[in-house]
Amino acid sequence: MTRNQFLPALLSSCIFTLASGTALAEDQVVNLYSARHYSTDEALYSDFTKATGIKVNRVDADDAGILARLKAEGSASPADVVLLVDAARLYKGEVDGLFQPIQSKVLNDAIPAHLRSAPAADGGISWFGLSTRARVIVYNKVKVDKNDVDTYEELGDPKNKGKLCIRSGSHPYNLSLFGAVTEHLGEQKAQDWLKGMVDNLARSPKGGDTDQIKAVAAGECEIAVTNSYYLARLMRSSK
Repeated sequence: MTRNQFLPALLSSCIFTLASGTALAEDQVVNLYSARHYSTDEALYSDFTKATGIKVNRVDADDAGILARLKAEGSASPADVVLLVDAARLYKGEVDGLFQPIQSKVLNDAIPAHLRSAPAADGGISWFGLSTRARVIVYNKVKVDKNDVDTYEELGDPKNKGKLCIRSGSHPYNLSLFGAVTEHLGEQKAQDWLKGMVDNLARSPKGGDTDQIKAVAAGECEIAVTNSYYLARLMRSSK
């Protein structure tokens, strides 16, 4: 299945399993709460409407705002589909009981098991991944040997003391990374790794991902952690 076939099919399947069939047939509208603000999504919605005749009524907000709105609306929420950014937020929505688990062969066939929630007792899935991005390490190639930063674990190695810049550890992007490392290494080794990262900080955590890249370029630190698309966006920028 090509990307152009996959994305509309994915959104379509979510709509038809979460929305009321009668209301959908009468109104031909799907209510979408989205925390994603990417130009590529506009093409996705447009292609979906062209393929199905169903309009997308979109409500844009940040992730925290959407989760708070869903909680306040409860079972009366008009939302049919919710798009959030980062697995940490999806997990929070799941444990707070804000999502309606569904059973969909189309989605199960299209989305690998590691990119969807664990199944409920009845086999229902609370969320499915729509896209992925990498949490990457950027570094000063003049001052840092690439072999010293080719794994996440090395971010906590004493050889990188005083070199690291990173945004707040409480941000969902980092919480997801920390969770993944904990799953991979185990709790004790992950705690030791985090302590090592703190010891390796060149400055107190501040700013967003773009600020970490700029800090490396400015010489404030030699190593930083960022989502991959921030680097691509900065490379395309004229500023």
